[in-house]
Amino acid sequence: MGLKEKLTVCMERAVENHEAAGYNLLILRDGEELCYAQAGKADIQSGKPVSRDSIFRLYSQTKPITAAAVMILADRGLIDLLDGVDQYLPGFRNPRVVSPDGSVAPTLRAPWILELLTMTAGLCYPDVDAAGQYAAKVFEEDHRQILAGGGMGTVEFCNRLGEQPLAFQPGSRWRYSTCADVLGAVVETVSGKRFGQFLKEELFEPLGMKDTDFFVPAEKADRFVTCYQRISGGLEEYRELHLAVGQYDRPPAFESGGAGLVSTLDDYAAFATMLMNGGVYQGRRILSPAAVRFMTAPRLNGEQRRDIWDALTGYNYGCLVRVCDRPDSCILFGSKGEYGWDGWLGTYFANLPEEKITFLMNENVTNTGTAGVIRKCRNILASELSLE
Repeated sequence: MGLKEKLTVCMERAVENHEAAGYNLLILRDGEELCYAQAGKADIQSGKPVSRDSIFRLYSQTKPITAAAVMILADRGLIDLLDGVDQYLPGFRNPRVVSPDGSVAPTLRAPWILELLTMTAGLCYPDVDAAGQYAAKVFEEDHRQILAGGGMGTVEFCNRLGEQPLAFQPGSRWRYSTCADVLGAVVETVSGKRFGQFLKEELFEPLGMKDTDFFVPAEKADRFVTCYQRISGGLEEYRELHLAVGQYDRPPAFESGGAGLVSTLDDYAAFATMLMNGGVYQGRRILSPAAVRFMTAPRLNGEQRRDIWDALTGYNYGCLVRVCDRPDSCILFGSKGEYGWDGWLGTYFANLPEEKITFLMNENVTNTGTAGVIRKCRNILASELSLE
């Protein structure tokens, strides 16, 4: 059985187990297609299969694209990575921190841009702790406005986040958070363009990413996969707002740099190839080699690293990407220097520079991240490569 057949069987088994409705997968080697495979449905009710050009919600796989946008600004000398975010967003000008007992006190300073890139800024997503509850209020208010037909703009939303107490002193710990959303607002402020327009002009158009955006136009709606959540014995359609994202039939007011984009395998492959090539795609330079190296290098110290999830054992964190620096500790067949990220709906991206491999996989079920089927497929690929 060849590589494609093994991967297809693995994905088909996951579909049968109701792990997701459908999957597709693309592997490049040295920029050339090594394997494409798919299994399952883009929409269960209609029976429509997943296809290569199916459009998936990226959720947190949006983050590496946001990091690249910040690297473009750094390449041009338009920002200093040690700039305080309060230089760009006034909501951060009186930063505070909330302790576990709920008391609030001033922080030593506002988070740096670099700390936003490395998730060490003290921001958080909605959560059960005191800081998470403050963040939740901002999301809840935006959800109300979205459902009423409006919504906060990107800069307004992130200024509101900046007015909430941080979870810890900037730089002291690592916590997965709204940092990428705030960076999107920084890009918007520095560039003088809407975040989405900046991405379009600087990344999507040069890379030919024609299906990547913050919404899905009507003429592409037939390729947009249905989103599901797991229930006992199967899957059911999911239509709720999550992290102020969820209405894709119109351009959103809040263009979420942490969760908002939709894309296809081939679109994201162009972005991944650009990074693999040191910032160049089809002869056109997007980023400098120095910016790519900076973005994809491990950046957490030992204290910060203690907060990384168990599922990322063997990985450090770069600029909105995981970076493998201890492959002997990984829970899959990892590769030293590999980097990438995943998304809440199970989209997954990894570049393996030593092997010149790009691995991309999409699925359409909530609350997933790096799923077991993704690790299985990664292991199948690594096994095949090791036998050559």
